[in-house]
Amino acid sequence: MPIPDYQSLMLPVLKLAANAERRVPELDAELAAQFGLTEEEKTRRLPSGKQTILHNRVHWAKFYMTKAGLIAAPTRGRFIATDLGRDLLARDPPRIDVDLLLSYPSFKEFYRGNPVEEGGAAESPIVAAVPTQVATPEEQIEAAHQSLQSALRADLLQRILQNTPAFFEQVIVDLLVAMGYGGTHRSAAEQLGRSGDGGVDGVINEDRLGLDRVYVQAKRYAPATSVGRPDVQAFVGSLVGFGATKGVFVTTSTFSKQAIEYAQRLPQRVILIDGLRLGDLMIEHDVGVRLSRTVQFKRLDEDFFAEEE
Repeated sequence: MPIPDYQSLMLPVLKLAANAERRVPELDAELAAQFGLTEEEKTRRLPSGKQTILHNRVHWAKFYMTKAGLIAAPTRGRFIATDLGRDLLARDPPRIDVDLLLSYPSFKEFYRGNPVEEGGAAESPIVAAVPTQVATPEEQIEAAHQSLQSALRADLLQRILQNTPAFFEQVIVDLLVAMGYGGTHRSAAEQLGRSGDGGVDGVINEDRLGLDRVYVQAKRYAPATSVGRPDVQAFVGSLVGFGATKGVFVTTSTFSKQAIEYAQRLPQRVILIDGLRLGDLMIEHDVGVRLSRTVQFKRLDEDFFAEEE
């Protein structure tokens, strides 16, 4: 079954913490078994890669119930159900979710922010819509980040296609230099200066001393035009002719399945970079993009509050 959302985990988490102090990592394994999660589901991580999805959702389930007074943390890293939490379990609720937690004044004040005074303005539509969502706050942030990244990547590829082949040549130079290849823009541009069939064909130093070289071919294709195996074979033929063992084939579109499988079986090291990866690399290495806004998210520093015994 799919990984349960954080609200679906609230009741199981409270039950497991009803009579003994527990830790989130312990609950991860028990809840994974309880919900019959596969190994892949147990280890699946957030897009950031910093936490497993299950661990993140268990944490938020516990955190929200703590704000409602259903759970307390008597010692560092451990938590247990409070009398209020056990009273709720005694009523045998079918589910615990944000809507139920909002019936507890402490959670309502926390969740709504500054409480609305009697006769004051109504709560914002954004806040009112949150309880219907099943993602944790971190998942929502990461999903929004991924959405923005996807939109930016699409914009980058569109602008490349709108410009000239010479501009695409410069994009490749800028990206390779930003990634540490070619030494300088001038030396890289000199070696990648031979234009061909709507793209760039050339050679670039793998290191600043030029001890090894990488051959590059690029195809500035529209998204609907895929690079097929014949194009990759022709590129490999050029590598053999030059006695080269390393090549990078860049396209703004995609590679066919046959092209990908062919490249994987080659004795030469040939890397295929499609439009999606090209966009990701440009974003990662700040090519064609600039910083718009920096948002910091801070966590509690557990070490700061740990008293020496």
